[in-house]
Amino acid sequence: MAKTLELKFTNQENKTVTYSFDNPVEPADPAVINAAMDEIIAQNAFASSGGDLVGKKSARIVERNVTEIEL
Repeated sequence: MAKTLELKFTNQENKTVTYSFDNPVEPADPAVINAAMDEIIAQNAFASSGGDLVGKKSARIVERNVTEIEL
């Protein structure tokens, strides 16, 4: 079972930009995530094809179950 933390931002073109991070710390602390997203925007830490990140949209932990089928 794989888990990722998805951080969703808006960029200068008002498009959604998603960054995913493997193995998030749980339980998730909304205050820490909020502060980290603010810092990512302030530091212009990530690039996007639609310009700089300008706003926070959402954050979520996504859990994915994969079952291999033997052929």
